[in-house]
Formats: sequence, C-alpha cells, structure tokens
Amino acid sequence: MTLIPVPDTAIIVVAAGSGTRLDGGAPKAFVGIDAHSILRHALDGVFAAAPAQIVVVAPAGFEGDAETELREAAGDRSDLGRVVTGGDTRQQSVAAGLAALWGDVRTVLVHDAARALTPPEVIDAVRGAVDAETGILPTLPVVDTLKRVDGDAVVGPIDRSELAAAQTPQGFPRALLERAYERAFADGIEYTDDAALFAAAGHGVRHITGSARGFKITTPADLERARHLLAESAPSATELDAQRPVATRVGIGTDVHAFGGEGDLWLAGLEWQGEQPLSGHSDGDAVAHAIVDALLGAAGLGDIGEHFGTAHPEYAGAHAAVFLARTRELLADAGFEIGNVSAQFQGNRPRFSARRVEAERVLSAALGGAPVSITATTTDGLGFTGRGEGISVTAIALIHSNGRRAGKES
Repeated sequence: MTLIPVPDTAIIVVAAGSGTRLDGGAPKAFVGIDAHSILRHALDGVFAAAPAQIVVVAPAGFEGDAETELREAAGDRSDLGRVVTGGDTRQQSVAAGLAALWGDVRTVLVHDAARALTPPEVIDAVRGAVDAETGILPTLPVVDTLKRVDGDAVVGPIDRSELAAAQTPQGFPRALLERAYERAFADGIEYTDDAALFAAAGHGVRHITGSARGFKITTPADLERARHLLAESAPSATELDAQRPVATRVGIGTDVHAFGGEGDLWLAGLEWQGEQPLSGHSDGDAVAHAIVDALLGAAGLGDIGEHFGTAHPEYAGAHAAVFLARTRELLADAGFEIGNVSAQFQGNRPRFSARRVEAERVLSAALGGAPVSITATTTDGLGFTGRGEGISVTAIALIHSNGRRAGKES
C-alpha cells in the first residue's frame, strides 16, 4: 500500500463575490466564460499546480454548484478539496477558508476565483517563495502613465517605478496569517487584500513576477478579454485528435472444427500435408477463425458468421490470409488498429512446435504486421480433442482506436 503525503500547502479559492459590476445574472464565479464557469477555469489552474488542499469559499446558496465545479476540476483528486460558505465581506470569506484548513498545512495561498486564467506556474512560484516570516505577492509593472489629480485638475506625475499591480494567489506562512486575521477582526478593520492585512500586522511582504493572464474579471469587457484569450489558445481539431486518449479494447474468440473432408489440413495459416483436414465452410482453419472473432468482438463489429458465413459464398474455401486481411480492413474502416493477438489451440495433432515461428509470421503479415503468438496444448486424452475428433481454439485480441471515428464512441 502506497501512502500519499498530506500536502503542507492549502489554496483558498475565494468565490463568494456577488459580481454586480459584471452583471452576469449570477454570482461572478458562476458566470460562464466559454463552456465552463469562471470558477471552473480558476480550479483547473489550481489543480494543474502542485498538489495542495483546496478550499473553495462559495456564496450562500451556491455551495452545491461550487461542489460540482470542484469535483469536475479535481477528477481523481477530489479528496483534496472541500467547499465552505463565505461571509458578507471578502475578509470574512477568507477567514471561513482558514477555519477549514487541515492541521498539516503550513503555507496558505489565497486566490481570487475572478483571476480565472492565472497560470499554474505562477501558483507554484508563489508557493515556493513563501518562507516562515514573509508573505509573497505576484505583481506586474504599471505600464500606464499615472497622474495625481485634484478634482478635474492634474497636479503632478506619479513615479511608476515605485508602483506595481497586485495579483493573486498571495502566499503566507499559515501561523502568521491566522494571527494577522485575528488582529484585523479585533481592530475592526477591513483590508482590500491579504497582503495589506498581513503587512499591517508587522510582517514583511515580497513581490515576484505575476502574469498578464492573471487579470481580474470584473466587468463585461474583462469577460470578453478572457473569452478571446481562451479562443486563441484553444487547440485545432487536428491537435485535439492528436491529444485524444487512445481507447484500448480487448476481444475474445473461440472456434471448434471436427476433422473430416478431403485434402490436407490448413491450420494457423499453414498447409499441413498428410494431416487430416478440418471440416468447414472455408478451409476450416480454426486458429484463423478464432482470431477473426476476437478482433471483430473487440471492435464491436459482430462475429465471423455475419461477415464470412454461408451467406457469403465468395469465402468458400478461402484461407487464413483472406479472412485476416479482410478483418483488418473492417477494423480500419471502423477506426481501429490491431495491437496484438494471442491464440491457443487444443488438439493432439498436428505437432505444432516445429512450425510455430512460421505460422506466427504468416498470420502477422496478414494482419498488417501486428504481433501474433500461437501456442498449442493437449488435453491428456480428455474430451473430443483428446480423442482426436477435432480442434478447439481460443484467441484474445487487443485493438486501439485511432481517436477519430470509433474512438469517439469508445
């Protein structure tokens, strides 16, 4: 049993704002950017960063919506997340998040869900820069020319070199942040961000480089900017096909034929001169037929009788190469490629080991080069195979979708 270490970092995602300036018909975090909400995009970035406890602070009445977004973003890491109800102010909401932290947490990042496109690299950089005494604030340089005004009069310039635009997440040592919050509530002071609250308690704050994508979605124009950025970075259809996980399927096939008929035996794609043949609609090659059934079954394309039975007289007397090549074509048309095939036949004859490599080479060639392995066994004289009445074959096939046609339904 592998024990996964409990993260020593938590990220509080503040999503309790009303979003009145955005006017999106819902609390800001639940307004859609594209197919997903602002909160979902923020959580995607958070879960793409290094593992941490994730606490989502949701507005009252929207806890269930937040839980849904959290679980969808978390995937198999949903045990790292929980949702709590926010307060009337941002400061109260962060305090609710702090109250939900695990005991092992030593570093706390506070992140605004409204900064939905913040790259995970920025989140990890903030986390890595926090030490036992200092808070960390991601910033960007102020690029606009700034002026000091008095009413409608411009009274002087402001030196941009002394200014920076603050972003989130902001990171802090947990113990100091909790004490700073206790002090702020005791003093009855509301701060605009956590770095200001932390600094007011006498602690140092350093800044690191943020990201232009970490802007805050506040107005309809900000929302359009986010939509534009996501559309620019969306992969093309070709790229989506390349990224699509390959679906793997397994099929099993069996075939049984009795000895009988005229001529020589055909088995595993080879002619066995001097051996009694197997009876059947074609050449009776039970190994090839079991492989065909395994491949068709894996692809969900029916069975050998549907494609090669007595209703298809063109296959009467056909050998393994014809059956297998046509089966490979059927799979390719359905969007599948053959991974490998393994078959075992039970019978007292023919003596197979001397021609094993030859049979595997012939069958593999018919399947376009896919690896094929064939084994043979007896049944110690038991059953119809032990009595020399016929041959029984079991085959297993592994196939992969190509991610375009059948793969969409896999």
